[in-house]
Amino acid sequence: MLVAQISAFGQPDKVIELVEKPDPGEPGPGEVIIETELVPINPADLLNFAGKYGAAPPSLPFIPGAEGVGRIASLGTGVDHVRVGDRVLLPGPGTWRERIKAPARAVFALPEGSDPGQLAMLRVNPPTAYLMLHGFAALQPGQWAIQNAANSGVGHCLIRLARQEGVRTVNVVRRQELIEPLRASGGDVVLTDGPDLEARVRAAIGDGKAPIAIDAVGGSATQRLAQCVSEGGTVVNYGLLSGDACRIEGRDIVFRDVSLRGFWLRRWFIETPPEQISDLYRKLASKIADGTLHVEVEAVYGIREIKEAVAHAALEGRSGKILMAFGSGNFNIRRG
Repeated sequence: MLVAQISAFGQPDKVIELVEKPDPGEPGPGEVIIETELVPINPADLLNFAGKYGAAPPSLPFIPGAEGVGRIASLGTGVDHVRVGDRVLLPGPGTWRERIKAPARAVFALPEGSDPGQLAMLRVNPPTAYLMLHGFAALQPGQWAIQNAANSGVGHCLIRLARQEGVRTVNVVRRQELIEPLRASGGDVVLTDGPDLEARVRAAIGDGKAPIAIDAVGGSATQRLAQCVSEGGTVVNYGLLSGDACRIEGRDIVFRDVSLRGFWLRRWFIETPPEQISDLYRKLASKIADGTLHVEVEAVYGIREIKEAVAHAALEGRSGKILMAFGSGNFNIRRG
């Protein structure tokens, strides 16, 4: 079967390779075999290829991929909660492979009729947005959540989830051309980042309360968000796109009681009981089915074009995610 792997760290499209590996074989008791359909390329994948992610791969060669979607191909004995042909989330890590043998308890049937491309992106960005939105502040309808990197997959999910619950969003981006698309996606306020961000946020929200800010950038961007949250507010960091450590000045910590917290989805997987994980994914899958959650897809590549796909995913200025398709499914292959 086809498997993507890296054997050394470096430029993503240079180090990624597609190789033939032995098939996983028949499922044992309590196991399933999943035929992979679609996998997305996430920023964490690109950082992993370059050896810059916070948690390094355990060993090389390394099979990337934290998420994706596929269909059950065969069942082991004792498995009765899913059927052959059911579409399921791929249990990660290591999803960039043609077939996966997995414990049956790790999968559940997804709603038929939902966009498989959106389901392929369900495992990482939607729960990240949901858990940061709900886990660090008791947001009330009418209050504000502020986020940078708002044009990201997490950013789009956060806008839609917040809007459904009556929470308004301030969305910070780096490029002027991203403002109108984010407004069209439901962002209440969209601003470009800059040294005067606090003043522009205050002008936009007036006396509105902003208990939480979501930071994917780090460095001085963390401080700019800290200046924007209300007294006693929290900045939640989940990424360092700038490559710099988070910075918050002492006056915000001491005199305004602003706190900095971190969020890592992998830790949530480790610490959360399996039934709670499944419950959240079912809830989020229903939001894909009803159209609440939607992330733009810029291109879909066949898996044999993996180097082109990874290079495309590394480009700045993209307007959506890059997906890769395994097998012969009709996934509207398009290359941007």
